Amino acid sequence: MLEQKIAQIKKEALAEIAAVESLGVVGELRVKYLGRKSEFTGILKSLKDMSEDERKTIGQLANLIKTEIETAFVEKEKELKEKSFDFAAEKIDVTMPAKKLQRGHLHPLSRIQYEIEDIFTSMGFEIADGPEVETEFYNFDALNIPKDHPARDMQDTFWIKNNEQLTADNKQQEKIVMRTQTSDVQIRFMEKHTPPFRIIAPGRVFRRESTDTTHDHTFHQFEALMVGEDITVGNLKFVAEQFFSKFFKADVEIRLRPSYFPFTEPSFEFDINCLVCGGKGCSSCKWAGWLELGGAGIVNQNVFEAVGYPRNKYQGFAWGFGLERLAMMKYKIDDVRLFHSGDLRFVKQF
Repeated sequence: MLEQKIAQIKKEALAEIAAVESLGVVGELRVKYLGRKSEFTGILKSLKDMSEDERKTIGQLANLIKTEIETAFVEKEKELKEKSFDFAAEKIDVTMPAKKLQRGHLHPLSRIQYEIEDIFTSMGFEIADGPEVETEFYNFDALNIPKDHPARDMQDTFWIKNNEQLTADNKQQEKIVMRTQTSDVQIRFMEKHTPPFRIIAPGRVFRRESTDTTHDHTFHQFEALMVGEDITVGNLKFVAEQFFSKFFKADVEIRLRPSYFPFTEPSFEFDINCLVCGGKGCSSCKWAGWLELGGAGIVNQNVFEAVGYPRNKYQGFAWGFGLERLAMMKYKIDDVRLFHSGDLRFVKQF
C-alpha cells in the first residue's frame, strides 16, 4: 500500500516539475513535495512505527524516490535559469575603450617635503616631529628668545585664548601658542637624546602676517640640527652645499652673511647663488646674483643649557628654511597663495 502511495507521489511530482515554467513555482512545488509538512515527509516519519522488514523495504524505496525528485528539481531550476539569462545584455565588448581612471596627485609641498626627507636620510639624518600647538617654553623660552622680543607680540604670534595650563609642579601657569617655527621640535628632541645626532624637523607653522604673493599666515618650514663635540661652521656649509646641489640638481654656491638670532651664536643669513641666471643677475634675484633662503648659525649655549646639556661641552649648527620658498624656486611659482588655494588646476601640474 505504501509502495503504491510513494510511486503515485513520484509520478505526480515529476509531472508537475516537467510542466512548470517559473522559478517561483519550482520553489512552491519543492515545499509541496519535500517540505516538512508534505505527504512524502509524513511517510518517512512513520518509518519508526513499522516492523524492521517494512522499515528496510519502505525506507530504501522512499530514499530512492526522494533522490529522483530532488534531481528533477535541480535540473528544472538549471533549465529555467538558462532560459531567463539574457546573454545579449550581458555581452562585453573587450575592444571598447575603458573609462579613464582619475588619478590623485601629490601636493607640490608634499613632493618637496618627501624629496627633502629622502636627501637628508641618505646623509644619515633622522626625521623628528612635534606638536603644532605649543607651549611658550618650547616656542620661545628654551630658544633663548627674551620676554620682550618682538616675535612674541600679537603682530607675529597666534596666542590661544584661555590658554593657560598648569606645569608639572602645579605652581606656574604657561601660555599656549600656535608654533611660529619648527625649532620647538629641536628642543623636544634634545630633551630626550644625548649627542651626537643629526635631525631635520619639517612641519607647518603659523604667524600673524598679511597675505601677499610672498607671505602667508600658514606655511611650512624644515629645521636642520646637527650636534656633537666638534661641529663647526664648516660642517654647516658642507651639509648645506650637499643638500642644495642634490635638491636643485645643480652645483650650488653658499654664502653666509652675519646676522642675529637669539638661538644661534654666531648667526648668519643664508644665501645661494641664483639658479635662474647663474649668479650673473636677473629679475628673480633682483640683480644681486644671490637668493636669500633663511637663517642659520651655531646653536647658542643657552639653548643647550635649557635642555639640560653641560655648557660648552657640545657644539651644533641649526637652520630653518621655508618649504614654500624652495618649491617656488624649484617649480618657478610666483605666488605663495597658490599652495593653499585648493585649485586642482594648480595641483595637477605636479
